[in-house]
Amino acid sequence: MRYVIVSVVKGEAGDFNNNLRKDVFRIFEAKSSKLPAHFTIKAPFEYDGSIEKLEKSLQDFAEKEKAEPYRIEGFEHFDDRVIYMKVVMSAKAKEVHDRLIDVMSEFPYMDFSRKDGKDKTFHVTITSKKLPPKFNKIWDYVNKIQCDFDCSFDNICIYKWEDYTWKLYREFNL
Repeated sequence: MRYVIVSVVKGEAGDFNNNLRKDVFRIFEAKSSKLPAHFTIKAPFEYDGSIEKLEKSLQDFAEKEKAEPYRIEGFEHFDDRVIYMKVVMSAKAKEVHDRLIDVMSEFPYMDFSRKDGKDKTFHVTITSKKLPPKFNKIWDYVNKIQCDFDCSFDNICIYKWEDYTWKLYREFNL
């Protein structure tokens, strides 16, 4: 089975991202993730065994921790491949995230890299598919839009790849 673990961006910022991704697709035919607005906690991974123990650990973690604030401030990009909303984690939100990575690292099938470990660049993707030839046009387009939101790191969601899309498998609220 293929899974991904994210924190869904809800409220005004989540709606903004979901709508902006639709606009970018409609105008530029540049695709994005099939997931709702989110920042990644653990990039997609394959595991064919039971993840019940992971689920229990995440449930226990969510019951002990509390939601912490972060901000979304403008746009950034990874080379000409990805355009995203820049996430600025508060110190407390970053601490919660890092404790979560520690808990998840106890599972042998959870390998973290620079892209999804403690030192990741937190971001909410706008577009990342077929971008290079259209990068400058999309970059100019999004940078004319105000992007400034107060958010809350208040959930951990496991999505499962089924029927050619990501489907919510479990959500844990902090």
